Amino acid sequence: MKWTGRAVPVVAAALAGLAARDVLQRDHALLRNFPLIGRARYLLEAIGPELRQYIVAGNNEERPFTRDQRRWIYASAKQENNYFGFGTDNDIEYTPGYPIIKHRTFGRAVPPSSPTAGHDVRLPAAKVLGGARGRAKAFRPESVVNISGMSFGSLSGNAITALNKGAALAGCLQNTGEGGLSPYHRQGGDLVFQLGTAYFGCRDSHGRFDLSRLRDLVAGAPVRALEVKLSQGAKPSLGGLLPGAKVSAEIAATRGIPEGEDCVSPSRHAEFSDCDSLLDWVELLADETGLPVGIKSAVGDLGFWEELATLMRDTGRGVDFVTVDGGEGGTGAAPLIFTDSVSLPFQQGFARVYRVFAERDLHEQVVFVGAGKLGLPDNAVVAFALGCDIVNVGREAMLAIGCIQAQKCHTDTCPTGVATQNPWLARGLDPTLKSVRAANYVKTLRRDLVKVAEACGVEHPGLIDTDAIEVLDGRTSSTPLREVYGYHPEWGLPSATDRAEIVRLMTPEAPQGDSAPPSPTAVG
Repeated sequence: MKWTGRAVPVVAAALAGLAARDVLQRDHALLRNFPLIGRARYLLEAIGPELRQYIVAGNNEERPFTRDQRRWIYASAKQENNYFGFGTDNDIEYTPGYPIIKHRTFGRAVPPSSPTAGHDVRLPAAKVLGGARGRAKAFRPESVVNISGMSFGSLSGNAITALNKGAALAGCLQNTGEGGLSPYHRQGGDLVFQLGTAYFGCRDSHGRFDLSRLRDLVAGAPVRALEVKLSQGAKPSLGGLLPGAKVSAEIAATRGIPEGEDCVSPSRHAEFSDCDSLLDWVELLADETGLPVGIKSAVGDLGFWEELATLMRDTGRGVDFVTVDGGEGGTGAAPLIFTDSVSLPFQQGFARVYRVFAERDLHEQVVFVGAGKLGLPDNAVVAFALGCDIVNVGREAMLAIGCIQAQKCHTDTCPTGVATQNPWLARGLDPTLKSVRAANYVKTLRRDLVKVAEACGVEHPGLIDTDAIEVLDGRTSSTPLREVYGYHPEWGLPSATDRAEIVRLMTPEAPQGDSAPPSPTAVG
């Protein structure tokens, strides 16, 4: 085989992630000389995402997470330098919808001057989970950043172990996901137990929900709250499918299903059929376990939310928390049409749901949890301004423990051992090392949230209001966030009582940060 200089453009095109076939078809002589290169198009297609990720794409081109975003997460997890130099490379001037956070010159909170300030800050939620409804086991979450629902089965045992140990180190909660509570969830971290449509971990031999099994499960594990999953951003209104080949003995025992058989989750719950019966079931779960109970859902038709909030206002029954998942969320594999086009993105969906509760004067009684790319500080700050009390991180936590965004979660061939049940691949993920990285990431995100809150003149991110953020309309104009989503003044904030309490709790954590004492001639 004769090598010629004309092969160079083909190799360059392949490395650029282009289809080698298209280049080669334009040069039949080259194709005859290099039949192996022609057949290599299949290999190039298979490794195209990795080539684009590491060689070709710009800092802000990739999705779902750009190179800059991944670099910030990786550096934070490793406690490396996560600063960026030479100014932003985001196209701020010409990007409609770009949020700008407005700092205050003389705010109530003065940021500390130490370079390490905030690294170990305690950042509890501004509301007590279950407090408004008097649940027996109501509590104030220790962290406003918690780990989102990702099931054992979707993620490897080593990945779940790393996340749970990381949650323990960071003092945050881990949501089990709908796949049940596995031994890997019992590594010291507190849990939110998710009840999906298949009731994994608390079902009888016929697949029916079993209340006694739920009572036994939460009594024997560090479960702090229950979350009824109605839908998620990756696949709203769809049930899940775990192929029989992936249903190992461990997964079968965790979920309460036969080993080696296809595991199908229904698209709807069998225990309730409308908002009224949903609230009855929520109150039953709360009475039987004493735990706060909430719901998780993506946002589509607002009729459900309006009926739910109206019933809560009129009957006294209610959920303790609402987790709103944005359509850009994606830890679950799904058909492309659902991933791309079904359910509203987080900001629009959450703002509509919050407004429904606020119009019925219920917004101060419910803890609002957000999910959907909120593990990035800028997105999280907007979420808090809109009324979130807690943010859940899913894919960002996966990145922190080694995910490289290979987008092979649904193939069981995850090269980093995060989203696979292949023992050979999973053993490459060291839970001891990765748990520390997960904790570092959560702590760093909390630190950045505190620093931004202080820049806005307040002690806690939950006290950032919608007037502190403007959304660019283009180069020459912007609109306050409150006007964008039609909020009334003080919507998005906790009650006055909760605000006063969180200021009291945070004041020792946010000392007045003057770099030197005032001189004798200081005037204020």
